[in-house]
Amino acid sequence: MRIPVHQLPHGLGLDLPAYATAHAAGMDLRAAIPEGETWELAPGRRRLVPTGLVMAIPPGFEGQVRPRSGLALKHGVTVLNAPGTIDADYRGEVQVLLVNHGEEPFLLRRGERIAQLLVAPVAAWIWVPEPSVELLGDTDRGGGGYGSTGR
Repeated sequence: MRIPVHQLPHGLGLDLPAYATAHAAGMDLRAAIPEGETWELAPGRRRLVPTGLVMAIPPGFEGQVRPRSGLALKHGVTVLNAPGTIDADYRGEVQVLLVNHGEEPFLLRRGERIAQLLVAPVAAWIWVPEPSVELLGDTDRGGGGYGSTGR
């Protein structure tokens, strides 16, 4: 499938999202911070990081912005609202909300791979109000909530 994408001036020269391996599910998103600058993400802090990309996700799909496992493992840096959603009708710049759960400051540089982007189908649903809970049907679990299925 094809997705129209535009690189904003501060994103020019950066690679477009791409699969790192033949069977990868996600494509890497890169930080479009100014050339020569280093942004510090201190422990416990969060920061919105631009990608320099505006895209047109097709109707019936969404973009999912997810953490990169290596950043999480090695530095404690992850996507705060994971997965972030890019709706099909959004036409603003894709930005990534990073948080540093690690113990050391994390330094961001231009072109750094900061997140993964997955494009996935979504279904549109319509709620059908029912006059009583009994009409929803019975299941083995019933109303059992948190911890009800054991450890």
